[in-house]
Amino acid sequence: MKLLIKNMVCSRCVRVVREDIEKIGIKVAKTDLGYVELVETVTQIQLKAIEITLNNSGFELITDERLAIIEEIKLLIINEIHSDFSLKVSSENFSDFLVKKLNYDYSYLSSSFSTFEKTTIEKYIISQKIERTKELLFNGNLNLSEIAWKLGYSSVAHLSNQFKQIVGITPTEFKNSKLKKRNSIDTLQNHVNLV
Repeated sequence: MKLLIKNMVCSRCVRVVREDIEKIGIKVAKTDLGYVELVETVTQIQLKAIEITLNNSGFELITDERLAIIEEIKLLIINEIHSDFSLKVSSENFSDFLVKKLNYDYSYLSSSFSTFEKTTIEKYIISQKIERTKELLFNGNLNLSEIAWKLGYSSVAHLSNQFKQIVGITPTEFKNSKLKKRNSIDTLQNHVNLV
């Protein structure tokens, strides 16, 4: 039995969800970003126990099909931007990638996402890229040219302009600042005010 779970965005989330479900005596076959597969089908009482347990740890069981699609969109974007293991071909744009992975028309994906998240997929992608840029600048392993290339920007100037519009300072100023404020990637949605 597969359960879709909202707010799973990192390997710690995967571990916590697995541990929480196993603590209530339910066997887990597999856990990954956004879902958990159980060994057996559970009863409604067990499902309610899972829901309560997940809520206590900041997660949410997804039962609505459209919400499940939105969560899958977010997880695919997060994985592509924040992971070193890409499923997307570098020349492929995100809209084609999402259509291919989810088997839905892009207009349906886009309108559903905008309805539920109150932002566009494009703005969500930009906010994730800016947050990843902050992380890479904070770690200091890559220069700005390497970061721009890694995140699929056409140029350093394009990345720098988006970064300044969203963060309010340039990437260089951010790197040199003592306050390197980063946002949690699962809360990024309305931080982008680009057209």
